[in-house]
Amino acid sequence: MGDHGDAEATGAGPAPWRRPQALMLTFCAHYMLGRDEAIYSGSLIEVLRRVGIGEHAARSTLSRMTARGLLERHRSGKRVYFALTDQAAAVLEEGGRRLGRAVNRDWDGTWTLLGFSLPETRRAERHLLRSRLTWAGFGLLQNGLWIAPHAVDVNRLLDGLDVIGHVKAFRASTLRPSQIDDMIADAWDIREIARGYRDFLRRWDGPEPPPEAADPLSHQLLMAAEWLLLIRQDPRLPLRHLPADWPAVRAEQLFLHRRETLQRQARPVVDALLHRLPLRPGPALTH
Repeated sequence: MGDHGDAEATGAGPAPWRRPQALMLTFCAHYMLGRDEAIYSGSLIEVLRRVGIGEHAARSTLSRMTARGLLERHRSGKRVYFALTDQAAAVLEEGGRRLGRAVNRDWDGTWTLLGFSLPETRRAERHLLRSRLTWAGFGLLQNGLWIAPHAVDVNRLLDGLDVIGHVKAFRASTLRPSQIDDMIADAWDIREIARGYRDFLRRWDGPEPPPEAADPLSHQLLMAAEWLLLIRQDPRLPLRHLPADWPAVRAEQLFLHRRETLQRQARPVVDALLHRLPLRPGPALTH
C-alpha cells in the first residue's frame, strides 16, 4: 500500500476520507473517546500504517493534530503517548451523533429558512457563514435564502460570528405553488450526493473488501471514515421526495450491518496493538 500522506503532499492526494487526519480521527472516535488514557505514539503510527499511511506522514499527522488542539502529549520514561483533548472529544461526540442513519424517512414537512445579507467588505465572514450553513445541511434555494429540511439550532450555528444583525431565520412549511421536488433540485446537487453513496456501495458491498482493507481494523477505519464524510455532506433530504432508487437506503443498511461485525472483529486486533497509559490528573506536555 502506498503512503497516502506523501501523495497528498505532492498534490496528487487521496480522497478526503483517506487522508491521515480523517483516519486518525476515525480511530480516536472508536477506541479513544471516553477513555481516560493515552496511546503510545508507536501504536498510533502502526494503526495508520495498516491503512496505507507511511511513518513520516503519520508522525506529521500526530504533530499537526497536537498543534491544532486535538491531541495532547504525555510522557512515560522515554515514550511519548497521545490523548484526546476536550476539544477533540466534543468534535467526535458531535460526529458520533451523525454517524448512524443517513435516510430521512419521517420528515414532518417543515423547513428551517435562513436569509442573510453581508456587505462585500465582509467577504471572509460570508464564506465562513456559508461553510457553516452547508455543514448544517442547508442548501441555497435562491440568492440570500438558504433552507434545511430539519430543525437547526441557529444560535449555535452563528456562535462566534458577528452577523446577528444581518440574519433572519424562520421555521415554515411549503405552500402552493411551490413544489418540494423542485425546491430540492434547485437547492442541492442530488446527483452528486447519490454518486457518493454509489461509490461507497461499489467499494464495500461485495463478498471481499478492497485490497487496502487487509484486516478488520483497516476495513473498519476506511469504511467508517468514508461513511462519515458522506453523511457530513448529506443534508438528509426527505426520502419521499427523492428518486425511488435512492442509493443512501442500501448504503445505510450496509454500513449499519457491517459496523457491529467489524467492531467485534477489530477489537482483539486493537487490544494486541495498543500500548496504553492510564492518565492521572496533571498537565500534559505542550511541545
